[in-house]
Amino acid sequence: MEPKPYKDEDIKVPRFEESAGFYTTAQRSKNMSKIRAKNSLPELKLRKALWGKQVRFRIHPKNFPGKPDLVINKYRLAIFVDGDFWHGYKWDEKKSALKTNSGFWIPKIERNIQRDKDVNQQLHAQGYTVMRFWEHEVKESLTACVNQVLLYIEAAKAAIIPQLDD
Repeated sequence: MEPKPYKDEDIKVPRFEESAGFYTTAQRSKNMSKIRAKNSLPELKLRKALWGKQVRFRIHPKNFPGKPDLVINKYRLAIFVDGDFWHGYKWDEKKSALKTNSGFWIPKIERNIQRDKDVNQQLHAQGYTVMRFWEHEVKESLTACVNQVLLYIEAAKAAIIPQLDD
């Protein structure tokens, strides 16, 4: 792995263990088990809408930094659908509202934000454009998200954006 072009140190996230003072209930454990890293509802909605517009893509490719939710190789486009909580939407406002286990959650979310920036840089270095949509954007304005992807593709077709030759 290449060194980062900036000086930020990785944020250390404490392990979520009872010995560290973090306690979990059976209900919390059940709730957390339902949270999906792949194929979330907003991601599925975006995929279905793009597929309906004849946009073809790969899902969760393993050989890409960060495993984007969608990759359109021809146009060198990587798309992520980020969960509002997990990726820190309006984080500066919301982190003070965390009441339980803030010693775990604050570094956890801040590390996720840092990792997202690292992944963006790695993909840019490989010549990819990165689009990140917040979960609430996909839920509330799916059409706008789809149109943003379609506009990018149209620009790439017009040779405004470099693309891979087939």
